[in-house]
Amino acid sequence: MNAVLKPDATLRPMQLDDLDTVARIEPTIFPYPWTRGNFSDSLESGYSCWVYEQDSEIFGYAVLMLVLDEAHLLNVSIAAPRQGKGYGRSLLAHMMDVARQHGALNMFLEVRPSNYAAISLYESMGFNEMAIRRGYYPAPYGREDAVLMGAAL
Repeated sequence: MNAVLKPDATLRPMQLDDLDTVARIEPTIFPYPWTRGNFSDSLESGYSCWVYEQDSEIFGYAVLMLVLDEAHLLNVSIAAPRQGKGYGRSLLAHMMDVARQHGALNMFLEVRPSNYAAISLYESMGFNEMAIRRGYYPAPYGREDAVLMGAAL
């Protein structure tokens, strides 16, 4: 028997070279995905963008906008085959640490009310519902509301 340990997954800043891979993952997990241009614009705007990878394979990513003492989590995603294994929690914790390191006191995000798994994760990490944004997301039947959540850092 040959036991070979796989290297741990690592988090690193997103690069322009990562955008094609990120843009391929996005539509496999969201019905209304961000475009490659959305990610490119985020990098160009100086947002804090990160990827999760293992063995040179990107399987997760996040985008954080920092403004004064607030952080807004714009996107946090784990590829479907890796979901439910703790990577989302780890990525969210990392983004909260990044926000703290940049002086943010609070973090905010929007989530579809139908995304029960994400809401459960956010609540377990200290996020609370703050408001409902009516008609925020596109949906097959028109628009879907968003739950605005926030956490003190």
